[in-house]
Amino acid sequence: MKLVDFFSGAGGLSSGLNQAGFNSILGSDIHPVYANTYQINHPNAKVITRDIRTLTDDDIFSLTGLKVGELDLIAGGPPCQGFSVNAPIRSLDDQRNHLFKDYLRIADSLRPKAILIENVPGLLSLGKGSVVEAIYKELTNMGYSVAHKVLFAGHYGVPQMRFRTIFIALRDGGKIEFPEPTHDASAIANFGGAKEHCIKLSPLFAAQLKRKTTVSDALSDLPALSLGQAIHDIDYPILPQSEFQSILRADSSRIYNHACAKLGKVNLERLKHIPQGGSWRDIPHDLLPAGLQRARRSDHTKRYGRLHPDELCSTILTKCDPHWGSFFHPNQDRALSVREAARIQSFPDNFIFTGSLTEQFEQVGNAVPALMAKSIGETIKKLIS
Repeated sequence: MKLVDFFSGAGGLSSGLNQAGFNSILGSDIHPVYANTYQINHPNAKVITRDIRTLTDDDIFSLTGLKVGELDLIAGGPPCQGFSVNAPIRSLDDQRNHLFKDYLRIADSLRPKAILIENVPGLLSLGKGSVVEAIYKELTNMGYSVAHKVLFAGHYGVPQMRFRTIFIALRDGGKIEFPEPTHDASAIANFGGAKEHCIKLSPLFAAQLKRKTTVSDALSDLPALSLGQAIHDIDYPILPQSEFQSILRADSSRIYNHACAKLGKVNLERLKHIPQGGSWRDIPHDLLPAGLQRARRSDHTKRYGRLHPDELCSTILTKCDPHWGSFFHPNQDRALSVREAARIQSFPDNFIFTGSLTEQFEQVGNAVPALMAKSIGETIKKLIS
């Protein structure tokens, strides 16, 4: 089943969809380093870095070798920066949303069996819901049925408190379904306008699920690192310690991108006071940054957090900076490495990231968790088979 992926980044979405049985034939991202990572990990796909606005229909058909209607799935996360939370009425006609419009333009040209759109949960509240209304209108006018949900990564075996808005559109109609949870995990949805679209677990149903995947399940087999150390292309020191590790190590015999950033002297001093599961509240007042010295105890709940081995990780961001979240290693006095962040995002271990350390963290943080993408892909595959 053929797949094209726009705004692909490093390729987390494609990685999961490939695991579900789709075959990537085209990836597109305007950032050359991200595109290079995509190419290395999807060697049989064509990869382009051109601005999507410059791509003509002829370009797309030439690049893919497809005819109208032959594509199975187009996937991507086009940005919606032109929408305002405060604007009462907005539509996709806003020129700042050209990227979204061009994504749908290309989809309309290819006429795939299914269209997948992923975005942040906050998308649903933008423009008082007018963004969602515009997306539905555009896809309906193209002749597609459409539905959306906010999915929680923890429900699909990902050791992370991450939510994503997922739109699925089908060319040939039929009831649209979303992947059922497989793991008993939970998190507080701290965003407005989207909670009613989340899949909720009943206690009766939860008893039938696998237990949540924890930080320890994700990281416990990786070697210790010193501050600023980088380990790349080495053997695993021990056997897998969890089902999750066995899954991610299945097609890999080596460890790649196990590199972490250095920490300043003051952060090392702060870290001494933070227990597993602790945060900035455990740091003595005189060691806190000025902003946190003025903060209420209820504010900034994840900042300067040390991960708890038996819990989920907070949402992986584009940099694992302790000032912005809970990114201290549960057992070592350092922040997470790129490979550890990739594990939390459920990238397989044979997925190699290129570029600087900063760019590698950006690629990991911007990705859709691969195992969640796999579950979505398996559902779409059933819908269009």
